[in-house]
Amino acid sequence: MNKKDLTRRKFVSTVSAGTLGAVAFSGITSFGCSAAAGKLAVLGGTPVRQNKSWPEWPYVDEEILNSLMDTGKSGVWCRIQAGSRVPELEKRFAELEGAAKCVVVGSGTQALHTSLEALGIGAGDEVITSPLTDPGTIAAILSARALPVLADLDSESFQNDPDDIERKITENTRVIMPVHIAGTPCNLERIMQIAEKHNLIVIEDSCQGHMAEYKGKKLGTIGKLGCFSFQSSKTINCGEGGAIIGDDEELMDMCYTVQNHGTNRQGRTVTIGPKYRMNDLEAAILLGQLSGVGERFALRNENANYLTSRLKDVPGIVPQKQYEGTGKVPWYLYMMRYNKEHFNNVDRSVFVKAATAEGISIGPYLSQGLHREPWVDHILNLEVYKRFFSPERLRQYRDQLVLPKTDKATGEELLMIWSSGPFLGTKEDMDDIADAIIKVYENRDQLVNV
Repeated sequence: MNKKDLTRRKFVSTVSAGTLGAVAFSGITSFGCSAAAGKLAVLGGTPVRQNKSWPEWPYVDEEILNSLMDTGKSGVWCRIQAGSRVPELEKRFAELEGAAKCVVVGSGTQALHTSLEALGIGAGDEVITSPLTDPGTIAAILSARALPVLADLDSESFQNDPDDIERKITENTRVIMPVHIAGTPCNLERIMQIAEKHNLIVIEDSCQGHMAEYKGKKLGTIGKLGCFSFQSSKTINCGEGGAIIGDDEELMDMCYTVQNHGTNRQGRTVTIGPKYRMNDLEAAILLGQLSGVGERFALRNENANYLTSRLKDVPGIVPQKQYEGTGKVPWYLYMMRYNKEHFNNVDRSVFVKAATAEGISIGPYLSQGLHREPWVDHILNLEVYKRFFSPERLRQYRDQLVLPKTDKATGEELLMIWSSGPFLGTKEDMDDIADAIIKVYENRDQLVNV
């Protein structure tokens, strides 16, 4: 992919993950890696990758800069001004994701919160979601003063286990909010069946899942509403921003009203709502990049598939499971499962240290599941939760925050490579990632000295 040199006008910071680099090594292994022989870089050997950079991120080109410049010069910077470009963005993003309607807001967290408020979810209601997600998912539920109920994970996909979702349903449950972690679809078929069986609403947290496909549909269009993030690390981004998509026109109008401090399109203030409006400068950045998102999406998929082909036979490194029906995905994160038994039982942290020294950026996603964060104690001591939930229910809630699969994933197994920018690189870049991992595996006996 050609990318114009924009050094004269870099107004955003770039992310260069692991800018150490590659040199030739002697010896060909059974994995087709010429870099596996020799001492590990962490012990003084030569890194697989050195003196190379990754594609710059956030992605910037002249089209984006011109769009931003035109909007800046126009003086129309707010969506309630005549001539705002925000409605144009909503139309185009809805088309991109295959939805009838879109409302954009200031973040993915705001999109999730707006969706809950538009559906009338509040104090006394329960929302089932994942403990492996950005804290914004939990924050959205707490902002509605609902109770975030956390279901454990499937160990191979790192997505919510549908069986545990069903076990966590109570008489107060109103919503299931599955998180498509890393941008890869969760087991939506089973989750939608559970929701229909128990008369529950599904709001898809697709904040990482731009343009992802599941059984012929785009993520965000399968549940009642779908929510996206445009935070700067995402594959479509404007620094901060978010979107809600859906096909129910009346509900989408309510989403607009909620995010517009409760004021509807006719200018009447009719409900409770925050002020979550996206501004035109953010919209301009997004509009300027939409023409190229398909090309970048395809390149990430090509590179991810190639990397998977290189890693598929490496013992102890298992790419994230994808459910039947999963099509192309954005590859916001490339997730793997680490099995230490194949690495002489060394902890994941040792593997990460060794692989990072070879010149790649790899590590865990969260240091622990969100069920182990202080917000739990905080809300259980708030009067609003004591008022709307019985002491018995709150005790049960705490007792149910035993999530062994989440603990194992976050504490021992889950590895990820942030890939929004790096996977816009070349096959040689993917070879560096694979060769670094293979080198650590082939020299795993050295890990005891790391």
